[in-house]
Amino acid sequence: MKNILVLCTGNVCRSPTAEYLLRKSLEGVDCIVQSAGMGAVVDSPAEPMAQKVALSHGLDISAHRSRQVTMDMLKWADLVLVMEKAQKIHLLERYSWLDGKVFCYGDSIKVDVPDPHGRPESAFVMAWNFIEKLTPYWAQKISHHEE
Repeated sequence: MKNILVLCTGNVCRSPTAEYLLRKSLEGVDCIVQSAGMGAVVDSPAEPMAQKVALSHGLDISAHRSRQVTMDMLKWADLVLVMEKAQKIHLLERYSWLDGKVFCYGDSIKVDVPDPHGRPESAFVMAWNFIEKLTPYWAQKISHHEE
């Protein structure tokens, strides 16, 4: 069993999108994928524009409710994926024991996934495109780790 935690800032745009895409990509793999925010307002739905963009690609994230990351979640996770290098640095400064299990979602192409929060639809489409492009890399790494 592998426990994967995807983090962003508010847990209403990027991390829920990545959570649901990873889950879909990892169907049949013995793992649990969850998401949370580093500054989340608890129990908020995914942003309407994030839901709209995901749904336009056949992914329904309407059931998502935001969660604030906790120490228990970080301990539970075998792999922590963040959306920005600054988030990784922040986590490692606070919790040095996370070294070796926290990575940036965009590590494979050395990019941050831009935060679309409060921006126009085009920003949500751009974030979707980044996450969709990056997800197969992580799905492959996670599924091959399980073999």
